Amino acid sequence: MIAVIMNSKMQHIIKQAIVILLILLSVVACKTPRSIIRAPLKNEGEQFLLGKMASAEMRYSFYNAKVAITLIDEKKSKTNLSGQVRIKKDSIIWISLSPALGIEAARLVLTTDSIKFINRLDKSYFTGDYNFINQYFGTTIDYDMVQALITGNDLESYEDENFRASVDNLEYKLSATNRLKRKKFLKQKDTPNVLIQNIWLNPETFKIMKINMKEYTDENKRLQAAYTDFNNVNGQLVPFSVFFELQGGKKMDINLSFTRLELDTEQTFPFKIPENFSKMK
Repeated sequence: MIAVIMNSKMQHIIKQAIVILLILLSVVACKTPRSIIRAPLKNEGEQFLLGKMASAEMRYSFYNAKVAITLIDEKKSKTNLSGQVRIKKDSIIWISLSPALGIEAARLVLTTDSIKFINRLDKSYFTGDYNFINQYFGTTIDYDMVQALITGNDLESYEDENFRASVDNLEYKLSATNRLKRKKFLKQKDTPNVLIQNIWLNPETFKIMKINMKEYTDENKRLQAAYTDFNNVNGQLVPFSVFFELQGGKKMDINLSFTRLELDTEQTFPFKIPENFSKMK
């Protein structure tokens, strides 16, 4: 029934959304409920801020939330989707996508070394590794990046020795011009990736408010993310709104608005490829 209702344009949009959401790549001014800070911030060292940032990170075993997604392309064309995001920390990310009709159109599963998704609109599927993403975008995306971008935490697999601290527009800023992946997370055939990254912290909660990053070798490809609408979940501040901006060959904005967000409730991650589905070429 859905195949009859959905036209080819929507099928293309869903496919595009799947690829984009594989990396959830994503500058806006960010505000979170807090008292107005009038006095100048005290300059703090990078080790102090890194420690505070680490202490403020979301801690969880399982993450589960409903999500409303708005995609805006470079022509300002807007597409609305709904979905669900489930995470088992450092293990698996599960995403279900639906158009306005509410019937699942696609399902995506990421693990630390694999990517799988099914597109119910054209009865197709993909199974592979992160080389698919890296070749498609000419970049080096991994599981840790996706997990961190969704939850608003820092990258665990990258070193933090090269950060410098400053104050920027009443927020603390950590900047690194050569952030390297930790050796224990590098596979034998991996080419070490170098990130240029900036992180802005709330001066009261030390939650990440905004980040931007790019690869050292490519000035034109940029990722920016902003986190707002923080709410208390299990005694932790959790962002319920996330804005991503991806600039590369094309520009894409992604707005995520989470509801029914819960932590540490054990989840299942069902994924089965129907027998009549064909492999994407």
